Amino acid sequence: MKQSLHARLTESGSRPGTALYAAVLSLVVLAASGAIGLALHAPWLFPSLGPTVMLFFESPQEQSSRPSNALIGHGAGLLAGIACLYGFGLQDVPSAPSGGLTPAHLMAGALSVALTTLVLTWARRPHPPAGATTLIVSLGILSSPAQLLSMAGAIIFITVLGWGLNALLGTKPAPAHGQD
Repeated sequence: MKQSLHARLTESGSRPGTALYAAVLSLVVLAASGAIGLALHAPWLFPSLGPTVMLFFESPQEQSSRPSNALIGHGAGLLAGIACLYGFGLQDVPSAPSGGLTPAHLMAGALSVALTTLVLTWARRPHPPAGATTLIVSLGILSSPAQLLSMAGAIIFITVLGWGLNALLGTKPAPAHGQD
């Protein structure tokens, strides 16, 4: 059976090769997402996408790198962030970085990460970058309905493109063992 490019580079001990594999593919995926954002004038490039693509290409055999974990993780993060943003009445106030951290922002941020962690741990679907997604939303950094839809679109896009590039190069995601 033919090994994936990533596996061959890893087994050969080629640190520069594996680093270049991860770097080039991360560049391609994030540049493509950002280009869509430029064309749509929408936020298709935001902080939690970086660690997600890094997981896809640096450690594709990790459970947290599975495409399903990325989609479920960021989905849970978006929903928890939205619930906390609206639950604490922050939807119409300046974001924490713009207007300053308030007690309501603090509670929304902390609770959104706790809820995201609860859901992902309970579902056995770890994806740590989802913690950044939920903070981006619960702290009001991206919070309008259009921005939230853009976030969802970008998450789906980078997951499909990342998974597709890895598959094209023969790299398969981690097996689904240990998940119910």
